[in-house]
Amino acid sequence: MNMSIGKALFFFVKTNNMLFKINLSIILPALLIISACNSGKQKKPGSEKGKGPVLIDVSVAELRSYTNTVEANGNVLAGEYVQLRPEMSGRVVYVNLVEGRQVAAGTLLLKLYDDDLRAQLKKTESQISIARKTEVRLKTLLSVNGLNQQEYDQALSQLQSLEADKDYINAQLRRTEVRAPFSGSIGLRRVSNGAYVTPADVLATLQQTSPLKVDFVIPESYAAMVANGDMVLLVSEGGNKHSAKVLAIEPLVNASTRNIQVRAVVQSGSGVLRPGAFVKVSIDVARNKKALLVPSSCIIPETRFKKMALIRQGKAEMVTVETGYRGEDKVEIISGLEPGDTFAINGILYLKPGADVKVRSVKP
Repeated sequence: MNMSIGKALFFFVKTNNMLFKINLSIILPALLIISACNSGKQKKPGSEKGKGPVLIDVSVAELRSYTNTVEANGNVLAGEYVQLRPEMSGRVVYVNLVEGRQVAAGTLLLKLYDDDLRAQLKKTESQISIARKTEVRLKTLLSVNGLNQQEYDQALSQLQSLEADKDYINAQLRRTEVRAPFSGSIGLRRVSNGAYVTPADVLATLQQTSPLKVDFVIPESYAAMVANGDMVLLVSEGGNKHSAKVLAIEPLVNASTRNIQVRAVVQSGSGVLRPGAFVKVSIDVARNKKALLVPSSCIIPETRFKKMALIRQGKAEMVTVETGYRGEDKVEIISGLEPGDTFAINGILYLKPGADVKVRSVKP
């Protein structure tokens, strides 16, 4: 490129073996105008980030009631359940197991052959009658010194031994009977009249269907939040809802699952529940607890701590907080925040400790 100086300024540009002559006095004003326009687009002093107050929205911390619902899988149980079995082996001579029928406690459901035991009982009662008369007679003789004490004691011992034999035979007779231990509904019968049964045979089942119970497990971390008497919600497969009251909590934590087992008694509800049915259990472990809840977006996670931006006297202050319950969009603050504190809910990335802020609005 060559330049000549005179009345006008010229550029000589050689491109592709061709020489071009450019009048600089013509293009120079245009270049100055373009430079002035670009300088006008630059930011004014003081408008850069970090200079001037940061515009933010804030909220005031206050105690609020919340619900922390834990869901678990539950299994419905009968209020009472037993497999009916005979206490001894024998032939069935009477069956009163009507399937599906409600029976009262103490109802005779099945009887085994007992003629041999009744014959022994009759014989023993006859011997007792003779032994009692002998004991009375010898006692009279003993009172007038007509008999020594040893002979009377032998007669009394014989009477007592026979009475013990009678009690044993009566106990054996009761073992030939199967009676309902509690009021309930009889299940499917598995024995017929004339069958020979042993204590290993299941005759039928007896279940108490009112009230019903439900067993479920919850994580160990919620153990302190559940107590006897708490109400839980049950939802069956058909969508029917039932209420239940916590009856007992297993004190032992399962070492492999770190869960605890809870048992509740069904109180009321729609539809019919049957023992063995699956239900979804919902329990409010917060029990209408009041806490400081803040939007989860307000929490600034760090390597070891969590922080929030508090606004005090128009300046930002970063404080370390401890969180508890975490919901879908709310987080419980356990420590580091007090009721009445004002905290930023947006613009947190532009806030630094001691930065000036300007409150745009106060959100609930």
